[in-house]
Amino acid sequence: MIKLGRYGYSFQNYDSTKHVSASMREKKISHKHAREVSVAIKGLTVEKARDYLQSVIKHKRSIPFRRFNNQVGHRTDPGVMSGRYPEKTVKEVLKLLDNLESNAEYKGMDLDRLKIINVVAQKGMIVQRFIPRAQGRATANNNVLTHIEIVAREV
Repeated sequence: MIKLGRYGYSFQNYDSTKHVSASMREKKISHKHAREVSVAIKGLTVEKARDYLQSVIKHKRSIPFRRFNNQVGHRTDPGVMSGRYPEKTVKEVLKLLDNLESNAEYKGMDLDRLKIINVVAQKGMIVQRFIPRAQGRATANNNVLTHIEIVAREV
C-alpha cells in the first residue's frame, strides 16, 4: 500500500461558512517569485488581484521584490523600488485564482465580495539530479518545487 502525503493549510481558524480556499502543490516554479507574488496580492479582492496579475504578464505593472532583491533593477511603478515580471509564476497563480473562484461558486458565495486574506508560498520537495562533467566529475542540478495556498473571505 502506498502512503501519500497529507497536506493541510497553514491558515488557522478556518470557518467553512465564511472562508474559501485553494492550493496547488509541487509546482515547478520559483519559490522566491511565488513568495513575492503572494505578498503582492494579499489583501486585494479576487478581481483586483486578477487584473493586477494580468497587467504583470503584459509588463504594464511589476511585482515589487522586497526580500529577494539583490541586483534587481528598479521599476517605474509608483511605490516600487526593485521589481520584476515573473510571468511563469503569475500564470500559475492565475490558475489558482480560477480554482478559488470555482470553489467559492460551488459554496454559493458572492464572487464580487471575495477578499484574499491569506496567501502562503512554501518550498516543496527537492528533485535531485546530477549533470556529468569532465574528468569523471558531476555537478548537482537540484530543482525545488513550490506549494501555494490561498484563502479568501466574503466581506
